[in-house]
Amino acid sequence: MLFRLKFVIPAFLLSFAYALSSAEKKPAQGIDWPSFRGPDAAGVAEGYPLPSTWDIEKSVNVRWKTPIPGLGLSSPIVWADLIFISTSISSQETPNLKPGLYGEVGSVDETSVHRWIVYCIDKRTGKIIWEKTAHSGVPKIKRHPKSTHANSTLATDGERVVAFFGSEGLYCYDLKGNLLWSKDLGVLDSAFFVMPAAQWEFGSSPLINGNSVIVQCDVLTNSFLASFSIKDGRELWRTSRDDVPTWSTPSIYSSGQGQQIVVNGYKHIGGYDARTGKELWRMHGGGDIPVPTPVIAGDMAFLTGAHGSIAPIYAIRLSAIGDISLQENQPSNNYVAWMNKEGSYMATPLVYGGHLYNCRWNGVLCCYETATGKRLYQQRLAAGAFTASPVAGDGKIYIASEDGDVFVVRAGPNYELIAKNFLGEVCLATPAISQGLLLFRTQANLVAIAKR
Repeated sequence: MLFRLKFVIPAFLLSFAYALSSAEKKPAQGIDWPSFRGPDAAGVAEGYPLPSTWDIEKSVNVRWKTPIPGLGLSSPIVWADLIFISTSISSQETPNLKPGLYGEVGSVDETSVHRWIVYCIDKRTGKIIWEKTAHSGVPKIKRHPKSTHANSTLATDGERVVAFFGSEGLYCYDLKGNLLWSKDLGVLDSAFFVMPAAQWEFGSSPLINGNSVIVQCDVLTNSFLASFSIKDGRELWRTSRDDVPTWSTPSIYSSGQGQQIVVNGYKHIGGYDARTGKELWRMHGGGDIPVPTPVIAGDMAFLTGAHGSIAPIYAIRLSAIGDISLQENQPSNNYVAWMNKEGSYMATPLVYGGHLYNCRWNGVLCCYETATGKRLYQQRLAAGAFTASPVAGDGKIYIASEDGDVFVVRAGPNYELIAKNFLGEVCLATPAISQGLLLFRTQANLVAIAKR
């Protein structure tokens, strides 16, 4: 039917119909960016030319700019011509975010009523199509000065949109903004485990896998990994985890033996059967507050963390079984292909064109051979802090600093800076890519950048 009508129906309506058609559809390559870091959490979108330079003040290569009120570090997600993003708006305080390199662990104590909101935005124009308040109330836990009460990125399967606001609940909408179901998972206390009063707010993002929603809830007490039905929110399974609070989002690995959920952690990096939640393998030795998401490339998973006494990058073979932890001073074993001590605290690494790119919090970018771990180059981008994860496409890598500088680096074994562009605002959220459109979430705006 759509084929017969395509000559008379505008293309954007076809895209909308496509987005509503079925949850079983796979993300369209280079078009859909359905969750944190896009398809398979890879951070890569190909098939469309991407800009190298832009000028926000002069509107050069700027498609549109839409204000997003409140505070949020959730990244934008995309399905066809629809963008979804979340925020938290206080009824009293002026939003305050404190970027930069510092070791402060104190919390921001906000006692005013907040509204947790999901937005749907037209990708072509930046116009807000609808907004829905998922929850109103005083936040149940405090946030870090560099955190917000809306850190978790949304997820969509082209039929539903899932929002996770930590202690304020898990919500599922259809693409028209109708609430389908919600779940109260209790207080999810994310805090520094050696100083429980130093709360950060929740940060792990939901993952849609077929007919289920996966959430990783590593908190101060009763940490767990769980699966819920995408149709009605019914709990399918829940597996306890012995770990401290983390912000990492899980990833999915598919093979002929089935699917496994790969998670980062401090005490418990591991893999779980996606169907049952049964533990398949585990290891210890991560950074003690792991934030980066596992990156799957082929039959390998790359995990990193850099808080505490060590800062590892691990390359793990996903045929792993049992406890695969490295012994002291052991660089590899049957299932750990290689490791080094140059890990990232905040940003998730990027695998692109056979190379692993890792940008540390202090702005040092390293490039490695994925097969061997051999470092090909090390380059400091800037002296400031870097929280957003790198993304790539069209042979280019985009890395945003907290100050709002975006470094465009040519992909390859040799460092080459193509351009540096300024967003004009603080930027801590990981960007999205769709049909040649770069989507940056700054402190106050969602900015769409593309070639003219």
